[in-house]
Amino acid sequence: MMRETILSRSVRLMCMAGLGLAAQPLLAQDNIQRVEITGSAIKRVAIEGALPVQALSKAQIEQTGATTVADLVATLPSMQGFVTSAASINGGGGGVQTASVHAIGTGYTLVLLNGRRIAPYSSGSAVNLASIPLSAVERVEILTDGASALYGSDAIAGVVNFILKKNQTDANIELTYNRPSKGSAGATSNVAVSKGFGDLDSDGYNVLLAFSHDTQKELNASDRRFSAPGGVHPFEEAGKKYSLYQTSSNSIPGNVTVRNPNPQAMFNPSLLATGTCGAPNTFKVDNKCVYNYGAVVELLPELKRDGLFASTNIRLGADWTFFAEGLYSKFTSTARYASPAQPLSLNINSALYKAHVVPGLVKLGIDPASVKSATMSLRLVDAGGRTDDWKTDAKHLAFGVQGTQWGWDLNAAYTHSESTAADHAVAGYVSSDKLDALMAAGTYNPFIVPTAETRAALAGAVLHQQLDETRSKIDVLNLRGSREVFGAPGGAAMLALGGDFLRQKYVYDPSAITMGANSLQPNFTDSPIGGVQGGLPTDASRKNWGAFAELVVPVMKGLELTGDVRYDSYDAVRDRMNFDSAGNLVAPAVKGNEASKTTYKLAAAWRPSDSLLVRASYGTGFKAPVMTDITNALQGGGNASAHPCPITSGPLLPLCAGNTEYNLLSGGNPFSGAAGLRPETSKQSSMGLRFEPSRNLSLGLDFWNVEIKDQIAKLPENEVFGNPARYMGLFVSFYDPIQKQNVLAASLTPFNLSKSHYQGIDWDHTYRSNGLTFNWTGTYMKRADIQTLPTDPVESSVGRFDSYNAVTFRWISKLMTTWKQSDRLSHALTGVYKSGYQDMHVTAANFAIRDEAGNFVTLDRKVSDYLVWDWQTRFKFNANLTLTGGIKNLFDREPPFSQRITGGGNQMGFDARYADPLGRQLYLVAGYKF
Repeated sequence: MMRETILSRSVRLMCMAGLGLAAQPLLAQDNIQRVEITGSAIKRVAIEGALPVQALSKAQIEQTGATTVADLVATLPSMQGFVTSAASINGGGGGVQTASVHAIGTGYTLVLLNGRRIAPYSSGSAVNLASIPLSAVERVEILTDGASALYGSDAIAGVVNFILKKNQTDANIELTYNRPSKGSAGATSNVAVSKGFGDLDSDGYNVLLAFSHDTQKELNASDRRFSAPGGVHPFEEAGKKYSLYQTSSNSIPGNVTVRNPNPQAMFNPSLLATGTCGAPNTFKVDNKCVYNYGAVVELLPELKRDGLFASTNIRLGADWTFFAEGLYSKFTSTARYASPAQPLSLNINSALYKAHVVPGLVKLGIDPASVKSATMSLRLVDAGGRTDDWKTDAKHLAFGVQGTQWGWDLNAAYTHSESTAADHAVAGYVSSDKLDALMAAGTYNPFIVPTAETRAALAGAVLHQQLDETRSKIDVLNLRGSREVFGAPGGAAMLALGGDFLRQKYVYDPSAITMGANSLQPNFTDSPIGGVQGGLPTDASRKNWGAFAELVVPVMKGLELTGDVRYDSYDAVRDRMNFDSAGNLVAPAVKGNEASKTTYKLAAAWRPSDSLLVRASYGTGFKAPVMTDITNALQGGGNASAHPCPITSGPLLPLCAGNTEYNLLSGGNPFSGAAGLRPETSKQSSMGLRFEPSRNLSLGLDFWNVEIKDQIAKLPENEVFGNPARYMGLFVSFYDPIQKQNVLAASLTPFNLSKSHYQGIDWDHTYRSNGLTFNWTGTYMKRADIQTLPTDPVESSVGRFDSYNAVTFRWISKLMTTWKQSDRLSHALTGVYKSGYQDMHVTAANFAIRDEAGNFVTLDRKVSDYLVWDWQTRFKFNANLTLTGGIKNLFDREPPFSQRITGGGNQMGFDARYADPLGRQLYLVAGYKF
């Protein structure tokens, strides 16, 4: 029940007034209130127009059973490709949750708060939805069409506008508790309190205060049957038995790799000495021990949020209103996962080496004197599981005036918004220098099974400190106005003019230990084992401005044409923390290119009858490179998944270490001119219809198409390691501060892709009869194509796991059935369907799938369809008290099995980005007004 209500309400209102479907005459009626709809700068009667806008009321939001803004967004069929909280497991995600319209990407979906921008979590425009308290949201409008010509260059995919409560006069208290049926792990709770003072119409002012507190408990892999096996996961396919085999050679006790005149060898000294690996989650493979890290990760992190919202509206005479709103949110995502894994350099002359490694060499028949160097692949279980606290503080302040003057509806606003996110190491991370000292002194022995004594010995090396902090700020000045400009055959033509100025600043401040040898502190060499090493700070800023015009012309009764045109101009990026290729701080610089472009959108809405609306639009867009894609210095980017050695000859060959986890480097493209990054450009079009043959039935379809050229992205590691001949220039020798030697690394930096193409159909149908309402919405994805280089074939992610570790569902469908049994009692049944897809292609060379005989095999399979039903009952005791109870995942459907081995948060056996691991959940909501 999204767009249907807008059309039906407006059609009935117009017919009752005897004015047909022409909106403009209605504007002259004093009792008709004009409102601004997302996707247009012109206030008008709330009638469905030329652009597809989905509207979720407060009642519809409550019917979803969502407890957070991110959960709400995930319930919309038009949303795909967003970042979930599960991505924060294993060090990724950063506690971020995002929105993405039509799988086009987080960076192309503009998120607004009351129609105004809010600070992104990084240097682009993508917003962390976790900073927005759902309890403060009155309704949501989703524009599923490009809006660059109106809102700015980054609204290529669409707009999500969260509209907060206002003009509330009573007090509301709402308590929510959600608990899985399989225990309290993953349970959520919410307390929300709001109180309004004064009525804007009668008192001339209104003040609203709202506070909310949200919590979610963590959910571990061991808490669910389908994830507990981790990386040693049995499954059946086509009647045959297989096992997913995804483990790490970074184990405990540590494995050793020696290099000598003969081919290198890896073995486990403790295994050779005792005949067993011994430690939990480890098992023997040949002469080494491997670690099942997938068995010890979380499926969902622990979350906490406190949100405070305040707003005021004050009449300034008959025609003007002053408004101000402030939002403060404190959000913490605590993610726990496997203990740190790190290859370490071994001193072949040390007592530790001689006591434990040399006997193993002798047993294998390797002459110890022939060994030239050795490394240890270690899992520091004694340090505990790695635990990150990502703490995000979001502050948002907007104020301004709106009113009428000289026939214009005018609005002027200033917005200051900022987001500060800090990563705190709570457990698991280890100081490299302190570990080396402990091993050199013989205090800590990595070649024995962990005990209470080894944990105590290592405790002094475990880090408990902030690893880094990011700060993102925007200051925005908006001016806009609209008015009637001339008479047209179908009514009055409306013109809107506006402009905005934006200043953006982004700071990345790594701690000294995260910077390691790059630290600006003299003679500092320490690095965190288990985290990113060699980080370099960023202090980037950029200014941009834009101006737009929108003209709506009712060329005849029932036919309305709209034209938008916008000019955007971006300065080059100013970088105060500028580093040369050797990591040395040099003078500040201006990097990248200036970018400017004119974009436009043309749209038409035709109403040939009272029951039919036909609409179409065509527009262009462009998106400037985000600042970090330009300013980031080349630095360590973590470890890749296990890959075979990509080098077959040349000077890098000695750095190969067989099938293992190689280093990744990341950085920006700081060049200007032709060598620098170019802005991305796009073309968007849509065509749709709304048909209401009766007051009970509403049908809607919208076909949409988005094409993006010069798209900026980094090559995925699977693409680089899977095609080493093509990308040989990206492999470099990199000094690893932990191993204290040069290692092989892949340099993944941004560049302009050739193109991408997205296409699909959205539908929204509603039928009402005798207290029953059926609402069926969905999205059919026809295309989600990307072409890495002009000479490459086009790759589609629709219905398949692509080389970028992404999946685009062919079908996402949502059926909501509501039964209003009485004015006090109602029920709702909701089903969400996601179509199956071709699973990740895993070959025998990936060493990931074993058959019954224990052989590694190539296996192509399909992930099954996923259908989940929810139930909700709502009872209104009186005007003050309402109770709502519900069951999510009514039939306790488990996520479908997936053989995915990369992407996401290292959860095994299913894909947490696309399926909810909580299972059946029971929830209760109590709301009281007074």
